[in-house]
Amino acid sequence: MSGADREKRVTDRSSSVSGVSERYASALFELAKSEGRLETIEGDMKRVGALLDESADLRRLVASPVFSAADQERAIAAVLARAEIAGLVANFVRLVAHNRRLFALPGILKAFQELLARERGETVAAVTSAHPLSEAQKSELKAAIRERLGKNVTLEARVDPGILGGLIVKVGSRMIDTSLRTKLMTMKTHLKEVG
Repeated sequence: MSGADREKRVTDRSSSVSGVSERYASALFELAKSEGRLETIEGDMKRVGALLDESADLRRLVASPVFSAADQERAIAAVLARAEIAGLVANFVRLVAHNRRLFALPGILKAFQELLARERGETVAAVTSAHPLSEAQKSELKAAIRERLGKNVTLEARVDPGILGGLIVKVGSRMIDTSLRTKLMTMKTHLKEVG
């Protein structure tokens, strides 16, 4: 398989995962909105996202096609029960697992947050930091982005120790990368050009 074919397959898979994620997120959003439970569902979905962020084993379960639908459904049900996530969100996540779409869960979480932000007239900023941000840092960052864009902001905070320091902020198609890793890579490239 040529590099172009491989790249096309990755792009096709990404867009199909994106489509699945958006359809599921939209269905959950519409149901939560019609029941007047957007804030409750948002809180539970954030808790599901936190579970994924905290557990490499859970991320492996979600992403791996090796596990059967029944195994994924049983495992995710146990994780949700232990985290005391019940009701609509628990049923929704179990349905996603039952339908063999658990691989799309991270995208569903993101798409759901984007729908909420749009509903509130906000924009979503994905922020990656080497260490968890304090509430004060999040507030300062929100204020800076709000001042720049003129819109209220919802932060999607992720931690990636691999960036070493600094931040990567992505709003829509715009990205600001002040990570130490990127600065070091840029310096390395410049040194190679000089030497």
